Amino acid sequence: MLLKQDFYFNSIGGNRPLHIRIPDHGEPPFPVMYFFDGHNLFRDEDATYGKSWGLDDYCSRWDKQLIIVGVECSHEGTGRMSEYLPYGTRAGWLSRYEPLGEATMQGIIYELKPYIDSNFPTIPFRECTAIGGSSMGGLMAAYALVKYNQYISKAACVSPSIGSVSGMLWHDMNNTFINADTRMYLSWGTMEGYGKIKDPDKEDTSSWLYKTCRGTANKIIAAGGAAKLYCQVGGRHCEADWEKQLDIFMPFLWQE
Repeated sequence: MLLKQDFYFNSIGGNRPLHIRIPDHGEPPFPVMYFFDGHNLFRDEDATYGKSWGLDDYCSRWDKQLIIVGVECSHEGTGRMSEYLPYGTRAGWLSRYEPLGEATMQGIIYELKPYIDSNFPTIPFRECTAIGGSSMGGLMAAYALVKYNQYISKAACVSPSIGSVSGMLWHDMNNTFINADTRMYLSWGTMEGYGKIKDPDKEDTSSWLYKTCRGTANKIIAAGGAAKLYCQVGGRHCEADWEKQLDIFMPFLWQE
């Protein structure tokens, strides 16, 4: 069952629609996975570019039963960029945006999660709580797993925009306790990235995308957790290709 409802976040002072999937079968209570850009998850007609992740179809075929909570971003101007930016930068393409990522996460953890746990049949513990996103949402998923590790144990960071703020994220990872049961998935496609693509049909371990994902994964592993890297050969920066990764990261986070 898919639900759509409004939710007001005091942390950012605004309403954001929620896209919630409740399992049609299985025995409650259920684990919960939160996603950024919730409008892109389930229905093509809701998706920004007319193509969703197909997550409803995937979950209907998958044997693991989860509650999925997708949170829409701001659709006004550069609002999404600010809401999904956890660190301020003085240089680079992200320097023009106000960093509101921490306020966004405070709203998810301290406002939305208690609401979901109170109104839906959830298992509220960190071991049964995950988060995911792509692009800037992938960066936010990585940030959330690190800074709110006491609440979240798993993250899908799909094509994450870590590059320009990797130093700040890694600093936080070096100075934050990360539980040994933590799991992080990081991916990138050979048809996305910065600069000229050498060969879109081959994995390029010299790319900046690879290096930032690899560096982030290394720190999770050093803390005793598990990390999975995936290079999508021919992968583009779009929902159609991110959908193809569902059967890679969902089992890794929840079943293996």
